[in-house]
Amino acid sequence: MKKLGYGTGRRKSSIARVTLFDGAGEHVFNGKTFEEYFPTPSMRMRVNEPFKVVKLENKFYIHVNVNGSGLSAQAEAVRLGVARALVEYDSSLRADLKKAGLLTRDARKVERKKYGLKKARRAEQYTKR
Repeated sequence: MKKLGYGTGRRKSSIARVTLFDGAGEHVFNGKTFEEYFPTPSMRMRVNEPFKVVKLENKFYIHVNVNGSGLSAQAEAVRLGVARALVEYDSSLRADLKKAGLLTRDARKVERKKYGLKKARRAEQYTKR
């Protein structure tokens, strides 16, 4: 198989390394199949979104190494990685992916807990008496 593109996606503390190959639409995530790794249809839809936007469904075999955070954040990280890999494969797809908002990295992370507070922002409840 010939390597066509590579992209790295990040979301929260999740990192996905996506490699595109010539193939028949199979996806491998950490050695597991697509359906095994992402059990819900919404997660699978999120991962396939870049392919739908550029109308290239079932044209590639993708191999993904993903770790960190939860499954939902991992799906978002894979989506960004796939979009970046598609741009590396064919730079003319960039405009469509950018317009759909698939090349923007979601930089939100969990805020750290501060001392003197119960959580990041939650203070102890005030008691008057």
